[in-house]
Amino acid sequence: MANCIFCKIANGLVPAVKLYEDEHFFIITDIAPKAALHYLAIPKRHYAGLSDMQIADADILGHIFSTIGTLQNHLKLQNGYRLIINQGGDGGQAVFHLHIHILAGQKLDFPHF
Repeated sequence: MANCIFCKIANGLVPAVKLYEDEHFFIITDIAPKAALHYLAIPKRHYAGLSDMQIADADILGHIFSTIGTLQNHLKLQNGYRLIINQGGDGGQAVFHLHIHILAGQKLDFPHF
């Protein structure tokens, strides 16, 4: 998507420090953190949200989630973390490119589900 900031980062058109990257996704630090540690895991392929994904794309999310688990030491997630996907405007999504918030680095006392 031409105007998507995450697509621009994925394609090297906007600089960003990538804490992790492979052929399917990358992780950056959120510019407006909501916790002591706040990262974004972003698929390289553009999906506006979960509803844009097909069944065949499920492996990408599985890969992202399992890789986050292997990066606990690298991202300093050893004491626990929370993963959040905001979906749509009413769900708090500000950038309409699917991404997963990784929150950690403190006791996360805000809403538990």
